[in-house]
Amino acid sequence: MTVVPITSPDLDAAEVSWFAALCSDDYQFLGVPDGDLRSSWDHCSGILREAEKQGFRNILCPSSYQVGQDVLSFVAGNAPLTEKINMLAAVRCGEMQPIMLARTIATLDHMLKGRLTVNIISSDFPGEVAESAHRYQRSREVVEILKQAWTQDEINYKGEVYDFEGLTTDPAKPYQTGGPLLYFGGYSPAALELCGQHCDVYLMWPEPQEQLAERMKAVNAVAERYGRTLDYGLRVHMIVRDTEAEAREYADYIVSKLDDEYGKLIRDRAHDSISLGVAHQAKARELADTFGYVEPNLWTGVGRARSGCGAALVGSVDQVMSKIEAYQKMGMRAFIFSGYPHLDECRIFGEKVMPHLKTCSLPQEYGRVPSETPMTPLGAGERK
Repeated sequence: MTVVPITSPDLDAAEVSWFAALCSDDYQFLGVPDGDLRSSWDHCSGILREAEKQGFRNILCPSSYQVGQDVLSFVAGNAPLTEKINMLAAVRCGEMQPIMLARTIATLDHMLKGRLTVNIISSDFPGEVAESAHRYQRSREVVEILKQAWTQDEINYKGEVYDFEGLTTDPAKPYQTGGPLLYFGGYSPAALELCGQHCDVYLMWPEPQEQLAERMKAVNAVAERYGRTLDYGLRVHMIVRDTEAEAREYADYIVSKLDDEYGKLIRDRAHDSISLGVAHQAKARELADTFGYVEPNLWTGVGRARSGCGAALVGSVDQVMSKIEAYQKMGMRAFIFSGYPHLDECRIFGEKVMPHLKTCSLPQEYGRVPSETPMTPLGAGERK
């Protein structure tokens, strides 16, 4: 397996994150809505607090135009309720005027004392079907304006979408020097170009390892052209039990009531349903065996009932640890895990797997967090 160079040298530690189901995509049985698991402030903030309790170092707070919680409001509300966990806020570029967005993110960063990271999203708005090139150009301009606002005293920007001249940035400076880390996922040439030039962590959805390695090499080549290096991450669901048989049994259980026609409706209504990344998830399902496994312990059944990330690691603690270690050897430093239902699986993964993982927070590695509030790596068994 080809190993891609990464920014952070300490490969034996990784940022291990969980997922807050803000987009009303929490289930006991995939594709069967459950009122007790619907997106709400109480339910989703409960997932976040449990993730912090279990030692996760970050949590992805996703964005959707389906029913759910507003991301930036959710992050702000949870700032005083948490102490250690970072929050990865998904920001759909263009949804908010970029200078106002710069101020909002800077304010959140101060509220969290540097525990903020940002996931850059480039998908369509409701009622919009835009060309990929336009969406990524819009995101590029938003990111470049954010960086001006966070690092300069004045914003002067002339692009295809936005045009600003002579705007002062005070008091829009964030808590972290240079602003929060930017996480990014995308597969098209325009997406790789944006990530390689401006973002910090390239996120991928689960595929066979050889394909993941090819994606890492492709975006690394872009980053090298700009004299930059990236960190790499994987967003994948988790089903871990004491034995492989128990894990596979639970995987079958959560799809046991799924109607595939309704599952297709769920996928098609998502705003990323026509994206290249979603197409690759569908391809993985097509290549899977009769039981849905596209490679050992990588089960594609989740994608039958959701768009986006559509596969899970399924196995015993040892098997799941072996997969994570294999990804780390490839050069991955960030992992965003999830499971159904999210609160229960957060606790199970936290109790069974987290004690075996050495974790860190990536902002510390990049020097973004001031020294008076350090985030030191945790060794295996040192959950706090």
